[in-house]
Amino acid sequence: MKDSLKPVVRPRLYETVARQIVAWMTENDVQPGDRLPPERELAVKLGVSRATISQALVAMEVVGAVTVRHGDGAIVTSLSADMKLVDAIREHAQRLPDILDARDALESKLAALAAERRTPADMRLIDDALAFMSEQLESGERGVEGDERFHAAVTAAAHSELLGRMMNEISGLIRETRVESLGQPGRPQESLVQHRTVTEAIRAGDPALAAAAMHSHLGSIRKVRLLGDD
Repeated sequence: MKDSLKPVVRPRLYETVARQIVAWMTENDVQPGDRLPPERELAVKLGVSRATISQALVAMEVVGAVTVRHGDGAIVTSLSADMKLVDAIREHAQRLPDILDARDALESKLAALAAERRTPADMRLIDDALAFMSEQLESGERGVEGDERFHAAVTAAAHSELLGRMMNEISGLIRETRVESLGQPGRPQESLVQHRTVTEAIRAGDPALAAAAMHSHLGSIRKVRLLGDD
């Protein structure tokens, strides 16, 4: 006898909110490049907290439906049926632990190699990435680009062609974890502090300390993620 019965998946609140936002987009013929209403307005209309709206928008940004820009709010980047959007969000939440495992394995090793092989030019690129992320946070942004630049600079400083190619292969998946993590309150500032700790270990030429600092940094990303939580 075939068993087609499967556990019922209870929709999370932010998934329901994301679905309603997409439905509103369809009803109002919203197109890529259009701006969604402010979070405060969406919260009032949907009867939920701004935190829930923020979480829904992070989920939508992770799967490429919107881009959240400082000063501009959420900008629509692609259109998707509501069920497909929720399915994409759930798939992301399910694969996230594997992505973080891969990041930890690759980037902890890259940090160790960077501590051994970095050049003065490499350190300048790392320092420039830190400065850029700091400027982003001071202007009210989340620092997604600065975070990306920092990890790319560490990868380059490791001078490992194969590991660099492997990082490039999963760059799209890594961006999902980056967007989700930096979308959480207080996380961008915490991440910048951790980046500086990794940087000083690399500057000191201490591979074990650099690997441990990167491992700790990526472990904190695992702790702050929300999209898989009830």
